[in-house]
Amino acid sequence: MIIDRMKYYTDRKRDFAVFENGTCVILGEGLSDQDAVAYAKEVLVELLHAHPDMRPANADDGSLVVQYNLPAVNIVLDDVAQAHWDEIDANHLGALTAHEVLITPLGPIVFDNFGKRALFGRCFMFMDAQLLNVVEIERAG
Repeated sequence: MIIDRMKYYTDRKRDFAVFENGTCVILGEGLSDQDAVAYAKEVLVELLHAHPDMRPANADDGSLVVQYNLPAVNIVLDDVAQAHWDEIDANHLGALTAHEVLITPLGPIVFDNFGKRALFGRCFMFMDAQLLNVVEIERAG
C-alpha cells in the first residue's frame, strides 16, 4: 500500500527506493538499480547522523506524509494509525531521540494526535536507517 501511495503522491513521475519498514527515498533520474540502492542508503545514513527535521503534512487520502530535510518520506496510512492508536497514544514520547526537545504549537514535548502520528511515522525511518534494507526500486511511469 505504501508503494501505491508514493506512486500517487509523485504522480508516477519519480523513481524511488523502498526500505523494509516503508521509508521511501526519492531518486534522481537515470540511476541504475545498484546506484539507486547506494544513494538511498546514503540518504538514510545521513538522516540518522544528523537532526532529522521532519515536516509532516496531511495528504488528501487521509494519510500523513512525513518529509525530511533530505529526499526521504514516511507515510502513515490512516487505517494503520487507527488500528494501532492505543499503542501510539501510550508510547509516542518513546519516539523522541535522546535529549530531543520538539517545540509544537502546544508547547515543548506536547503533542496532539497529528504530532503523535508524525512521531510514529518517523520511527520507521529510524528503523530503516539502522537496517538499510532496500526491498524495492520503483520506477516512474
